[in-house]
Amino acid sequence: MALTWTPRIDRALQQAAQAHAGQRRKSGAAPYISHPVAVALLVSEYTADEDVIVAALLHDVLEDVPPEVYGARQIEADFGPRVLELVRGVSEDKTAGWPQAPWLERKKGYLARLREVPRECVLISVADKTHNLHSLCADLEQQGAEVWDHFNASAEQTLWFQRAVAEVVRLRLGEHRATSDLEVAVGRLAGLVA
Repeated sequence: MALTWTPRIDRALQQAAQAHAGQRRKSGAAPYISHPVAVALLVSEYTADEDVIVAALLHDVLEDVPPEVYGARQIEADFGPRVLELVRGVSEDKTAGWPQAPWLERKKGYLARLREVPRECVLISVADKTHNLHSLCADLEQQGAEVWDHFNASAEQTLWFQRAVAEVVRLRLGEHRATSDLEVAVGRLAGLVA
C-alpha cells in the first residue's frame, strides 16, 4: 500500500511538527517529528484509512505535549472524534499518578488496553513500537550500552515489554504484515541484548 498524501494528512503533519517543535528523540540526535512521520509511513503500509494515518502522526501528542500547546480538544476540533479516540487508544493514561506511577505498572496498563482497543489502534501501536525498536537498535549498534542511560527501564525490562506487546499483537492481528514487522524488530533487539 502506498501512502496517498491528502490535505488532511498534510495538516496533521503540520500540527504534529508544531506540537513537537524543539523536542528530540531519546538519543538526542533526531528531531522528534521524525518519529511520528515514520509511524505514519509504517501505518500507511498496513491501511489506507486516512483517520488512522492522521492519528499516527498525532499519536504522541497527548503523552508528550502540554494540552495548552495542542491537546485533546484541538485534535477533535481539527480532525474529528474518531481521530481523537484513536490517539487516546494508543496513549498511556496520564491519570492516576502518571508519571509517578512505576514503569512496570504503566506498561502493564498499556498491555491491558492493547487487548481491548480497536484494531486500528493496534496498527498504530505496532508502527510506533517497530520504529522505536529500529531506532533503539541502531543507537545500540552505534553507541553501545550507554544508550540505556536515556531510558527509564533496563535492557531486560525493555525486551520483556516489547515481547509482551508482540504477543498481544499476534493475538489481535494474527498473521499480518504488522505482526511480522514487530516480531522482526523484537528479534533484532533480543540479539543485541543477549
